[in-house]
Amino acid sequence: MAGLTLRPPRNRVERRAIGWWTAQSSLFALPVPIVFAILFLCIPPARTWFAWCLVGTLVPGLVYMAVMPVWRYRVHRWETTDEAVYASSGWLWQRWRVVPLSRVQTVDSLRGPVQQLFGLSGITVTTASTAGAVKIKGLDHRVAADVVQHLTRCTQATPGDAA
Repeated sequence: MAGLTLRPPRNRVERRAIGWWTAQSSLFALPVPIVFAILFLCIPPARTWFAWCLVGTLVPGLVYMAVMPVWRYRVHRWETTDEAVYASSGWLWQRWRVVPLSRVQTVDSLRGPVQQLFGLSGITVTTASTAGAVKIKGLDHRVAADVVQHLTRCTQATPGDAA
């Protein structure tokens, strides 16, 4: 395993991940402005105050919804070889990881309800490392199934102790 180096992975996640991350970010960014909009409509004496609160929460939320998904798409990469799993993720805090297959303990896939709407899936590669699992999110669900199958086959054939 001496030949493994930390390098950028080659594959991008699925472009549909931008829509998925936008939908996720809207669930985070829009509830508070919606509450202020309702209060603005329901309590006329405090409309000015609620209008400022609405603008003060809506503008940053919309900026977050516009910037974060595209930025994440530019950063997120993945690659699997017969020797290792390579992944980069994040948007503000970016992380690159390489995991030798000899250290892989389990490979799981996950498709949440919003991911399913976009035809996406995620993979979690659990290792014998204190750094935690490697997660690759935003893959086409068929590609994710193929990667899980490939990693399972390769880890079974890889000598080493992942315990």
